[in-house]
Amino acid sequence: MLEEWQSLSDEEVVARVRAGETMLFELLMRRHNQRLFRAIRSVIVADADAEDVLQEAWVRAFEHLDQFAGKAAFSTWVTKIALYEALARLRKGKRLMALENEDGEIMAEAQSGVTDLDDPEKQAIRGELGRALRLAVERLPEAYRTVFVLREVERLSTMETAECLSLTEEAVKTRLHRSRALLRRDLEGQMGPALSETYAFMGHRCDRVVRAVMQRIATLTPRQ
Repeated sequence: MLEEWQSLSDEEVVARVRAGETMLFELLMRRHNQRLFRAIRSVIVADADAEDVLQEAWVRAFEHLDQFAGKAAFSTWVTKIALYEALARLRKGKRLMALENEDGEIMAEAQSGVTDLDDPEKQAIRGELGRALRLAVERLPEAYRTVFVLREVERLSTMETAECLSLTEEAVKTRLHRSRALLRRDLEGQMGPALSETYAFMGHRCDRVVRAVMQRIATLTPRQ
């Protein structure tokens, strides 16, 4: 239905939506749903909650199209809205995520509700990632591997790790940071294609969100 409008830029689509062609908002959603979902999913633990936040983000974007000034790309503008909505949901306590403090230490916070861990597909993904991570850790230089295992696997504190290895705490933090960077590079090289499919948001899921949002904005008018 929207094929004839595919050549329009995001900015042109926004202008036409603001002028009253609400149906074209679907084009923006289909262009950017995947990016927004992944951004939200990096904050929100459960897929269902992330999908809810995605809907809210799109409705919020529609209601405030008058605030899009074109100074940044539309994709950047709407991604910020999505992250704002995700963080707002997080603050309300719907779901909590693992955060890092200023030392790069993981602070695991409580998570409410049911997770997706018993989903067979997600278990398979976790298994593949686990095996890839183990091999990547084994490929780290010994100095970095030891720090990583003590801190991230054995869960020793920075001070305890420093004492075990006769290092300064600053050295432990530096090596942990570098080990993470090396692991990230290794995993991206080994699993890039597979990781790109993680949290995919196409097909019926994209259709479901588009349908729900279009129904919600049918009675709304974007600000001029």
